[in-house]
Amino acid sequence: MSDMGAFREAVIEWAAGGPGDLARELAERLPVRAVVLLEGPSDVAAVDALAASRGRDLAAEGVCVLSIGGAMSVGRFAHLLGPSGLGLRLTGLCDERERRYYARGWERASAPPRDFFVCAADLEDELIRALGTARVEELVRAEGDLRALETFLRQPAQRDRTAEQQLRRFFGTKKGRKIRYGRVLVEGLEPDRVPAPLEELLTSL
Repeated sequence: MSDMGAFREAVIEWAAGGPGDLARELAERLPVRAVVLLEGPSDVAAVDALAASRGRDLAAEGVCVLSIGGAMSVGRFAHLLGPSGLGLRLTGLCDERERRYYARGWERASAPPRDFFVCAADLEDELIRALGTARVEELVRAEGDLRALETFLRQPAQRDRTAEQQLRRFFGTKKGRKIRYGRVLVEGLEPDRVPAPLEELLTSL
């Protein structure tokens, strides 16, 4: 495990009620300057993929990209890591429907109120719209998942959904698929087609 990986694990343990000594020690030793609070591991995969495509190593830059296990946990992580805790700069990415949790978390941590970025629905939706459904289907084919997608689309529940909604749902139907496609979809983007919230997040770091 990398040093930044050890810091992530220490923070997660701390947020779950464990001691914070190791997180504090690692934050100083690495050193960590900023934390990106993301709702889930598929968001982490997307951010890491975009950073890699730009030749950036966020961990080496002192940036910890952290999955917090859902937006309702953001207040706890923000309080521990932000100005009211370790004193790290906070930023993040969230869905529109979860904006209020991030806003409250930032307020609780005494962090700048607008220093996070909001997707219209969620990040998968942003990526699918940026790529277009035809390109997404090409990527699904390249990943060897076309037959699984075709089987999924024959389900009665999918008939009244748009193509974008069907693809979003497909990515969440198998464990690990959403995380894998967080990376695949970003890697499939043209440089000028990166969704604004994701582009703005990386640019801010």
